[in-house]
Amino acid sequence: MIRVVVVDDEALVRSGFGLILGASADIEVVATASGGEAVETVRRVRPDVVLLDIRMPDVDGLTVLRELRGAPDAPVVAMLTTFDADEYILTALHSGAAGFLLKDTEPEQLAHLVRTLAAGGVVLSPKASRTLLHGHPGAGAAVDEDAARVRLLTARERDVLVL
Repeated sequence: MIRVVVVDDEALVRSGFGLILGASADIEVVATASGGEAVETVRRVRPDVVLLDIRMPDVDGLTVLRELRGAPDAPVVAMLTTFDADEYILTALHSGAAGFLLKDTEPEQLAHLVRTLAAGGVVLSPKASRTLLHGHPGAGAAVDEDAARVRLLTARERDVLVL
């Protein structure tokens, strides 16, 4: 059973994700929380995967991510957002997120993505993948060796990688 915590400032989003994931026999949403409760909730229930909103009014999701990543036996964290702003993608991934998902992800894909995260994989929305592969203004300082290697790929190879 994959244990999941959903962190979002909007109750409707938390409930929706809980219902979608709860329909899977191998996934259990063990808790939901708003931003201010996130770290304490995750420490208390010890999930395998955390789906964490990146923009919340009471606490920034990146701050929560850094706190969670510093804990022993840290869960896998994927960032959730309605925004696909480039700086969030790179900052989240460099801060230890194992994924970056837009909230417009198809419901039938969500359980698969959680399973991928629990198995140690990395998940990125198609828009986030394109941002990483094609770069964006201001990302020069954040580009690492892997990103430099990606730039050596042909356009077709990049398309295949994104898919």
